[in-house]
Amino acid sequence: METKKLIDIIDDEEDILELVALHLERSGFRVRKFLSAEPFLRELSIKQPDLIILDLMLPDIDGIEVCKFLKFHEKYSDIPIIMLTARATETDKVLGLELGADDYVTKPFSPRELVARVKAVLRRRGQQREKENKKIRIGEILLIDPFKFEVYVKGKRVELTPTEFRILKMLAEKKGWVFTRKQILDELWGNDKIVLDRTVDVHIKHLREKLGEAGKFIKNVRGVGYKIEE
Repeated sequence: METKKLIDIIDDEEDILELVALHLERSGFRVRKFLSAEPFLRELSIKQPDLIILDLMLPDIDGIEVCKFLKFHEKYSDIPIIMLTARATETDKVLGLELGADDYVTKPFSPRELVARVKAVLRRRGQQREKENKKIRIGEILLIDPFKFEVYVKGKRVELTPTEFRILKMLAEKKGWVFTRKQILDELWGNDKIVLDRTVDVHIKHLREKLGEAGKFIKNVRGVGYKIEE
């Protein structure tokens, strides 16, 4: 049986705290309630929640500072945050989202809409993790682990540079698709690149050499670019 998701709510208005908790519990979530930041941070070190609903105007520590701490701390950075606040200015919203908040809800608010947003954020996060954790297999001999940044040929690990790995992952995620050299360059360096199309050819050459027998999967489409094909 699947364990219910744990939601931490931090808000100094007790009526709002109870209202949000009530609706979340009715929707099948477990809830921890905090009227200020410090008790929340103490509990956080004991057990991490699946999502945090964070008021920005707290009596002890500003919610923005709490968000910064969470997002810049490796242990907690992956916990999704929904900001719930009376600060409705565009500047506050942009700041919150730039700090890594997953959503921003302004007071007054609909509790049912907030629950819907909690579900949506958790669903997106689950899909993201599933995608990150999904290993890519090419033929019977090549295995790519995007989450661990590891590549194996016939069970033996192959050491690639970060750029080589990113090119291989890009091609492998869409088997059969042909990527132009420009598309590969854009993916790797964006608008900051000061490199030539020839750079891609050099990386592909080294990549094929390192992959050995599995290098045959990387095909050159003359005059266009590259693809991976079993």
